[in-house]
Amino acid sequence: MSIPELLVLIMVSIAALMLTAAAALTVARMSRGPSSLDRVVAADVLIAVMIAGLALEAIVNDHSTTLPVMLVLSLLGFAGSVSIARFVADRDRAARRGASDLDREPPPTQESP
Repeated sequence: MSIPELLVLIMVSIAALMLTAAAALTVARMSRGPSSLDRVVAADVLIAVMIAGLALEAIVNDHSTTLPVMLVLSLLGFAGSVSIARFVADRDRAARRGASDLDREPPPTQESP
């Protein structure tokens, strides 16, 4: 094994350890997250960690057959993030609208003589 190959193997091993730690911390955030938005962001980060792990696997095995899988995962992560962001924005807008309805006084009722 030549020195450049050994250096690449060392760097990939360090990156794999860092990705494993990132995945463990992300799963902890998903399980403990105080809000659903925290859990969604953690899921998006976990998808990014999986894409990076697949890239490391492609580097180690010297092939590019995982590229379509990485592309599909990135598209799913993007679409999921956008859809959840729209859902949360609509929910917040509805909550603000409901709160503003509660702040108004009810219309006066007319009493019949």
